[in-house]
Amino acid sequence: MALKVGSEPWGEWTVLRVVGELDIATSPTVRQHVHDAVAEGRRRLVLDLSEVLFCDSSGVGVLVAARRLMRSCAGELRLILPARGAEDGSHVNRVLAALGVRRLFDCYPDLPSAAGEKGTPLSA
Repeated sequence: MALKVGSEPWGEWTVLRVVGELDIATSPTVRQHVHDAVAEGRRRLVLDLSEVLFCDSSGVGVLVAARRLMRSCAGELRLILPARGAEDGSHVNRVLAALGVRRLFDCYPDLPSAAGEKGTPLSA
């Protein structure tokens, strides 16, 4: 399955909607979109992963690298995972939890929560 990445503004946030499979073949596309956003001066980034059907270690590597990049430029990264977050059996949640890196990310159930100033992250 191909990967699609769309970008849209949401207030002070830039939202990258990722759809498809995030794997060794497609993760460079996500990495490039994150780098492009930072190069354009965007420092508040939401990665909407609610429509990611598969994520391997390459995809996780891109998420960790995106977090590191955003922190290095005094930015902020938030992830959108399916509505029930860690309770949901979503593939991305399971992979992040299995690798012990989910706690590194601020995860939200939807865009209004992620891009809102008072959004409360889902528990790990």
